[in-house]
Amino acid sequence: MDFNPIDTNIQTLGEAKIPSPNKKRDRGKKVENFISDSYRVVVNLNLSDINSTIKKGEQPPSFEMAGPREKIYFDPSKLRCALVTCGGLCPGLNDIIRSIVLELYYGYGVRNIYGIRYGLQGFIPDYGHDVIDLTPDFVCNLLDMGGSILGSSRGPQVIDEIVDSLERMNIGILFMIGGDGTLVAATKIADTITKRGLKISVIGIPKTIDNDIYMVSKSFGFDTAVDVATKAIKAAHNEAQGYPNGIGLIKLMGRYSGFIAATATLAQQDVNFVLIPEIDIDLEGEKGLLRALEMRLDLRGHAVIVVAEGAGQKFFKNMKEERDASGNIKLKDIGLFLKERITTYFKEKNIEISLKYIDPSYMIRSLPANANDSVFCGFLGRDAVHAGMAGKTKLITSHWNNVFVYIPMGLSAGKHKHVSPTGKLWRTVLEATGQGSLKNG
Repeated sequence: MDFNPIDTNIQTLGEAKIPSPNKKRDRGKKVENFISDSYRVVVNLNLSDINSTIKKGEQPPSFEMAGPREKIYFDPSKLRCALVTCGGLCPGLNDIIRSIVLELYYGYGVRNIYGIRYGLQGFIPDYGHDVIDLTPDFVCNLLDMGGSILGSSRGPQVIDEIVDSLERMNIGILFMIGGDGTLVAATKIADTITKRGLKISVIGIPKTIDNDIYMVSKSFGFDTAVDVATKAIKAAHNEAQGYPNGIGLIKLMGRYSGFIAATATLAQQDVNFVLIPEIDIDLEGEKGLLRALEMRLDLRGHAVIVVAEGAGQKFFKNMKEERDASGNIKLKDIGLFLKERITTYFKEKNIEISLKYIDPSYMIRSLPANANDSVFCGFLGRDAVHAGMAGKTKLITSHWNNVFVYIPMGLSAGKHKHVSPTGKLWRTVLEATGQGSLKNG
């Protein structure tokens, strides 16, 4: 991945001149409360690339470190903030909402915080959704709740109408929690705000259970998804072992990437075959999955297969393409397809099998966050507040090279990251499963 051409500068609404209320929390101790904009995190940690860049007289590309600034842009006593969650559900949404509200309220003294109901629909008067007053009492018990207390929706709305609503409500900071489609919408909202000459900060908190947002090394909800997915793998393995020629087939989330499938496989190493969108496979033929599965059953009498939802879509190329409300291509169900093909293959060979199919996708995404994700969400939410209060805009909070950073929204919106077929994650999966190539020729 080439990081050299990227622009990592963060857009601001203007000069931050107001002393931060966070300064009062020092208690006289020598603690470095504030982060300077000059604190940077190098994008690419490859030492040879860094040295090569410096020799050219250039600075290696770097991200602005996240955290509280000594001076802020907005007057907390007059500020109004809005939060919205968009797209599919994900563990940790309520944790993000809670951390944003508590930091605004207690960290900065902001008293006017509003929750927008049901995603971008909440900005459009025709839908008639009420706005929620978000207070510490309202959010204090959210950590044990899955889903989103604000609700969500899919599909685009008219950007000008959204900005009209922000103007009517006199919103100063808009926090948008969502995935790829939400970041694209947030970018358009920020651009429209700039064209109108408004002083509204737009801060994105990237959400995807698949962990596939570009320039985000880890997204919230991913740890919980892997945690629950390992339980599905355990169940599938127990089922497979319990019957002659038992096969456990698990479909996990992963529309564009196989991070959950690959990571869960390494966390629970009872898997024999892992199918992800990034790696092409064949079903038929001497090297195809079906023959490899037959050989595995001959050898050990049972097998476990993990498939990401975006894998094997080439097998549906003759079927009509459909799109969801957000404009995404509706994936065909690779899990049920494999279940049918595997069953047919062994039936034609007069080989009796016992296949158990498990799809925990909706259960996973609507669960509360686990402990690791909850802590992670706390960092993301509070750093989002610090950015907004400092007058920064059109950015996302991210975790990069083990540091929380601010990334320009344009670097991530509309892009995905993928499991590298030659990288360490996939290489380790191959070592753990021993599956080898499932491609003829």
